Amino acid sequence: MSAAEPGSRQGAPGASGTAFIGLEIGGRYRLEEVVGRGSSSTVYRAFDVVLERVVAVKLMHLARAEDANQLERFRREARAMARLVHPNIVSVIDAGEQELGGEVGAAEGTSCAPYIVFEYVEGETLGARIRREGPLEIQQALAYAIEIGRGLQAAHERGIVHRDVKPQNVLLSEEGGAKVSDFGIARTLSEEGLTLGGRVLATTDYVSPEQALGEPVTGQSDVYSLGVVLFEMLTGTLPFKAPSPVAVAMRHVREELPDVQTLRPEVSAATAAVVERATAKSPDRRYASARAMVEDLEEVLAIETSRAGQAAGEATAVLRTVPAPTRERVPWRLRYSARSIAGAVVLAALLLVAVLVFALSRTQRGTGIAPTARSPSDLRAVSLAQTAAHSYNPFGTGPEHQDEASNAVDGDPNTAWSTEHYVDGTLDKPGVGLYVDASPGVAARAIGLETPTPGFSAAIYAAQAFTGGIPYSDHAPLGERGWHLLASPRRVHDQSVVRFGTGGVRYRYYLVWITALQHEPAQSAVAAQIAEVTLFR
Repeated sequence: MSAAEPGSRQGAPGASGTAFIGLEIGGRYRLEEVVGRGSSSTVYRAFDVVLERVVAVKLMHLARAEDANQLERFRREARAMARLVHPNIVSVIDAGEQELGGEVGAAEGTSCAPYIVFEYVEGETLGARIRREGPLEIQQALAYAIEIGRGLQAAHERGIVHRDVKPQNVLLSEEGGAKVSDFGIARTLSEEGLTLGGRVLATTDYVSPEQALGEPVTGQSDVYSLGVVLFEMLTGTLPFKAPSPVAVAMRHVREELPDVQTLRPEVSAATAAVVERATAKSPDRRYASARAMVEDLEEVLAIETSRAGQAAGEATAVLRTVPAPTRERVPWRLRYSARSIAGAVVLAALLLVAVLVFALSRTQRGTGIAPTARSPSDLRAVSLAQTAAHSYNPFGTGPEHQDEASNAVDGDPNTAWSTEHYVDGTLDKPGVGLYVDASPGVAARAIGLETPTPGFSAAIYAAQAFTGGIPYSDHAPLGERGWHLLASPRRVHDQSVVRFGTGGVRYRYYLVWITALQHEPAQSAVAAQIAEVTLFR
């Protein structure tokens, strides 16, 4: 399970489950922090005192445990997930029941509440990523869809249908991989389904037509929902909106999804065709299985990578797992890891470094060379994950060159993230930027910047959570989106260190917000590049 999404609400004390912080569930899982809450259960980050590891504990609310249907649904989730062992499904570690004292909304006295223990996935949900970034990079969206599809395929092969596939039920680890979670309304194909007064249990924004009509569901229903998730990843928006959930469900029954290429022209016809087939109203025209959809997604990812001539992030990792014939579509340099390609080069480089170190030690010994601007002597660099950097463009149509964002934290000044090129160096919006995720948070004191395009102006902002409920394309200023100004705009040199104070607040996100570009008269289009971002404390 994952940490709560930025901007999520925990609820009131007691009702939120905070009264149980410090309690040892099952005699070994010590509850440490509420990281998520639903209508029937609360998810905690916990510490397994026996194996000394962090886990996630999903504890059912006592008031819900008194409802036979709710209790059976919770137990069903434990049974379903315990049968699923797959890298793209959140793993179940343990389950049981715990005696608890009275809880808000529960009966007086002591009752037993069931719990499920999961692996703890440090990261965020796919829903949070989409809300923060808007449309994802096409290759990244395809890579996530492949991983989700693989997880669903594994469940379907064991006779389990998820029935509530949506971005909020997909966890993205810090390493970048996607894992399907929350099988709370899943059922086997041989079990009778549970209902709540005739309501459709799935989230109607992603519900298949047959499920909306109360008809029997199969793995093809999950395929439809995955198609809607892919649509949202590519466009940054849901296909249907209506005044009520029932009205949304009926639009899924009666209307075709909007054309992906109309909303995002750079999407290829091959990618649009996968979305169209996955979301066909009739199961007869839909992919027969998640496996069939994944096979087409793998082909399309290879095609999109070949068109782009590059791959980054999770797309790179997924490409190396597709079947060999599909990989042949991809340029040779993208088929293998940089480690395997550069093995011989590394050996030669080590020899060269050894020679240079020896030479420098003879020529620079005792000279007292000062540290560079990116390494202030009174500060320490904060360790950031390779996936920590993200493009941020809340006033545009989506992230600018998100596939290059990791270049800003790779330790190589020869690679860089770049904004788009702007005519006459004039931004047509308040700004664009790049932020780093310093999870779980740090009271930073400075940011070091290296750039091959000095002269642009940038401010520094920080946030513990941002965007919240504000639509991605809304023109609300950064302050209303959760960002706090730490340093006003200033010119950035080839190597700059911007110092600031946080008042001891440990912020998770730090944003380099570009407000103006450096324009040379001879240049018709100008971009700003950031080769390295270093966070200091």
